[in-house]
Amino acid sequence: GGIALTMFGGSSNVSPDSNNTFQQIRVSDDRCIPHLTAFAERIHKHDCAIMCQITHLGRRSESYSDDWLPAIAPSASRETLHRSFAREMDQHDIDRVVREFGDAAWRCKTAGLDGLETLTGGHLIGQFFSPSTNKRTDSYGGSLENRCRFGLEVYEEIRRRVGDDFLVGMRFIVDEAMAGGLDFDDCVAIAGVFERAGYLDFFNAIYGRMDTVFGLARDNMPGMASPIAPWLDKAAAFKREVSLPVFHAARIADIATASHEIREGLIDMAGMTRAHIADPHIVNKIKSGEEERIRPCVGATHCMGVTRPVCLHNPSTGREGRLPHKVERSETPGRKIVVVGGGVAGLEAARVAALRGHTVTLFEAAPSLGGQVLLASEATWRKDILGVVDWRSDELDRLGVDVRLNVYAEADDVLALDPDAVI
Repeated sequence: GGIALTMFGGSSNVSPDSNNTFQQIRVSDDRCIPHLTAFAERIHKHDCAIMCQITHLGRRSESYSDDWLPAIAPSASRETLHRSFAREMDQHDIDRVVREFGDAAWRCKTAGLDGLETLTGGHLIGQFFSPSTNKRTDSYGGSLENRCRFGLEVYEEIRRRVGDDFLVGMRFIVDEAMAGGLDFDDCVAIAGVFERAGYLDFFNAIYGRMDTVFGLARDNMPGMASPIAPWLDKAAAFKREVSLPVFHAARIADIATASHEIREGLIDMAGMTRAHIADPHIVNKIKSGEEERIRPCVGATHCMGVTRPVCLHNPSTGREGRLPHKVERSETPGRKIVVVGGGVAGLEAARVAALRGHTVTLFEAAPSLGGQVLLASEATWRKDILGVVDWRSDELDRLGVDVRLNVYAEADDVLALDPDAVI
């Protein structure tokens, strides 16, 4: 699709006692290396860089998956979302997990990846940062400097294992936005500690908490109920306080927003994960002068489901083996196709048939296209879902589909067109 960098594996486990909470990759064993190598080689063929996000979940770990190992954390606690009872890490645990981060980083570099980032926030490194989860009284708790100690040891070990010619970053919460947690000033101070240590190449700024369902939906992965780029001002404020490059990704759903962020120097790189799930060809469409044809992410968050990692708007995403993104022209174009019904299914049928080279007529009984989606959009926080209708309507105009509104299609209306197929 033309992108410069893709990052995968959020979040890949570095340790056996970072148990899966969803279908995560494991970078805790050398058996991952040939798979990562094959992946990197495929991506590099397209002149694209590839990075991996690695982590230890800490108290977010699911105790009843994988080997049923107990969750560990800076202090004994119960995580709000996954409900595991975490035990306090002793020095052996700390030393072991530091080594495991280094081992995982080495595997990423050995496999030919271009870099990695760790995830702080509600994960183990961030749990050490935050006074809400770190109640220790030893050298790893108490003062801000002490709460940074574990993370510094992790990054020192990572850098020792991968050297200086490998990108190493931190997905970093710039404000936990919770009582008893880290505020913006605390996070800036922590960032300063890591900048002075010299182990990092970039920060990937995020906002809020991730240990509740609401926190994930509002702060970390905001959907259509949130405005576009809701935490951009927080990321931009953070960038003004640090010297390292700052990435940011949180509902940057359109090119206008991304361009504004970069042009104005608010951030250094725009992450557009869900936007590229909706349309993997964004960059190529810009290059070819077809920016208006970019399929918009509407923030439905359908792609976030573990059992359905697919896009509500783009049925090809996640099904490329049988539903390719590029619709090929038919070997027998020019057939007459009639589509009855201008809901999203009818619009998609008409679009694909027209791309196949057929002559398409669409009948819709209502005065507007969209069907039940028009009803769904009446809830003000769901208005963006109209994008699945508007984009297809624009595509039908471009493809020359004959759209007939206010026509309740009877048999005679259909047969009068002498169609080869009726949908």
